[in-house]
Amino acid sequence: MAKGWLFRLSLLTVLVLASLMAVAPTFFNLKQESSFPVKSKINLGLDLQGGLYMVLGIDFNKVYREEVISYARKAVATLKESGIESTVGTLEATDPMDPRHSIVLTKETDRELAKEKLREFYNYPLRLTLDEGNTLQYGLGRDYLREIEDTALSKSIEVIRNRIDEFGVTEPEIISQGTDRIVVQLPGVKDITRAKDLIGRTAKLEFKFVNDEISPATLNEWLEKAKKAGVEYKKGERWSDYISAINKNLVNDLPKGYEIAFSKTLNKNTNVVTDLEPYLVEVGAPLTGEELQEAIVRIDQQQNRPYVGLEFKPQGAKIFEEITGANIGKRLAIVLDGNVYSAPVVQGRIAGGSAQITLGAGDYNSTMMEARDLALVLRAGALPVELVFEEQRVVGPSLGADAIERAQMAALVGAFLVLSFMCFYYKMSGLIATVTIVLNVLFTLSSLILVGATLSLPGIAGIALTVGMAVDGNILIYERIREELRAGMTPFEAVRTGFEKAFWAIADANITTALAGLCLLNFGTGPVRGFAVTLLIGICTTVYTSYFVSKVLFEIYLGQGSKKSLSI
Repeated sequence: MAKGWLFRLSLLTVLVLASLMAVAPTFFNLKQESSFPVKSKINLGLDLQGGLYMVLGIDFNKVYREEVISYARKAVATLKESGIESTVGTLEATDPMDPRHSIVLTKETDRELAKEKLREFYNYPLRLTLDEGNTLQYGLGRDYLREIEDTALSKSIEVIRNRIDEFGVTEPEIISQGTDRIVVQLPGVKDITRAKDLIGRTAKLEFKFVNDEISPATLNEWLEKAKKAGVEYKKGERWSDYISAINKNLVNDLPKGYEIAFSKTLNKNTNVVTDLEPYLVEVGAPLTGEELQEAIVRIDQQQNRPYVGLEFKPQGAKIFEEITGANIGKRLAIVLDGNVYSAPVVQGRIAGGSAQITLGAGDYNSTMMEARDLALVLRAGALPVELVFEEQRVVGPSLGADAIERAQMAALVGAFLVLSFMCFYYKMSGLIATVTIVLNVLFTLSSLILVGATLSLPGIAGIALTVGMAVDGNILIYERIREELRAGMTPFEAVRTGFEKAFWAIADANITTALAGLCLLNFGTGPVRGFAVTLLIGICTTVYTSYFVSKVLFEIYLGQGSKKSLSI
C-alpha cells in the first residue's frame, strides 16, 4: 500500500490547491478586475440567478409563401436565359400550407419547351400544379416541403444562438421542443425587451425597386379603402400579419407583381408606431441578405449620425452593380422584415458591393443602440422562419437568491448530521471520511467551473446525492476493515485488505449510476441535463475521494504501518 504513496500525496495536494483557487472567485465574489489569477465563476442557471424563459413557435406558412415566390422569379430568369419570354404571374395561397405561383408565357407555343427547362433545373423544389394555355402554375415539391421543415428548426436554433452569443449571455440554453417549437433560457438577462427583439427579429433584408407610377394620392386612397374594410394596424399586432392582411385586401387594386410596404416612424419613448409611409415595391427581391458579407456600424461624419454599412459577397456585389446600372433614376427600397428603412434614387451604376442603411431620428445613444442591434442580427444571419412568442416567463433574481439560501441551509444541516454520525460511529476513521467528503464537494464545484457547466437547483440536488454516495462508499470500506480486524489482522493489513475487497463494490455501484446519468444527459432537457452533468461529475470525484484519497489519509494516519491500533 506504500507503493507510490509520495506521488499520490503530491497529486492530492496539487488538486486541492487548484480546486481552492478555482472556487475562490465564486465564494469570495472576486471582481474581474482583481489581481487574482483565476477569473471564472460558477455559472448559475435560470432558477438561481433569474432571467428569461421563452417558448417560440415556428410559422411555416410564411416561409412556404416566400419560397414559392422566390422560385417563380428564378424560373422566369432561367427561361429568359433560354430564350423563352415570360412574366411572374399571381400567387395562389388558398391553402397556406401549399401556396402556388403562376408563370405567364409570352408565347403559348413555348409551353412544352418551358416545362422541359423548368423540369431540368427545378424538378426537386417545384412541382407542376396547373398547365393551361400560356400559364404554368407551380407549387413546392412534397419532399422539398419536408426539407424546409427539417432544416428550418435547426437553422433557427443556430441563428438564435449566434445572436445570443453576440448579446453576451453566459450559458444560454436553446433546444427544440417537438418539430415546431424552440425553448430559450437566458440566465441573468436584465434587458428583457431588447433580448426578445434580438431573438424574434427575422432580419430578412431585401432590396426592392419602388413603383413610382402610382401616385401617393392613389396609395392613400387604397389604404383608406382597406381601413374601411377593417384592415388597420393595431398596437401589439404582428407587423407581418398587418402587411399580409393589407396586401390580401388590396390584391385586386395592386399592379401585378407589386405589393405595399411601409416605412414606420416610432415614438422613441413608447415604441408605438406614430406614422406609416406607404411604398409600392416589387413582390420579389433581386437582391437579399443572403448575399451579405458584413454589416458594420459606422458614423456619418457630416451629420454625426450612426448608420449600418453593408458589404456584399462577390456574387452579391455583381448583382448590385447590375440592378443599379439597369435601373438608373428609380428608387431602390432597402426593406428589413417588411419595414422600409430608406428608398434612395439610383443615380448611377454602383460598383464595389457597398450600401448603407440609415436610421430614423432620435437621440444619439438610442440610434447607436438600434444600429448595433441591427448590425448584430444581420451578421448573425436571418431567421429562416418567423417565430411566434407563445410563452414567456421572467424569473426574478430574488427567487434564485431565496433558493440558494435555502439550499445552503439544507446542505449545511444535512452535512452536519451525516458527518456527525460518521465521526460518532467510526471515531477517527469517521473524521477521515469527513475530510474526503469535503474534498469531494470541493472537487465537484471546481470541475463544474472547469467544464463551464451551469449550476441549477437540480444540480444542487445532484451535489447532495453525491455526498450520500460518498458516505456509502466509505461505509462499505469501513465495514470491510472491521471484518478484517475481527479476523485478527493488524490495522495496516486490515486497511489494505478492506480497500481491495471494497473496490469493486464501490465501482459497480457508481458505474450503474453513471449509466443512468448518461441516459439522463442524452435524452433529458433543461433541468434534467443539469442534474445529470452534476451527477456524472460527482460520481468521478466520489470514486477518487472515497477510494484513493482515503487510502492516502489512512497511510498518513497509520504511519506506514507503524501504528498498532485503529480507531474505527
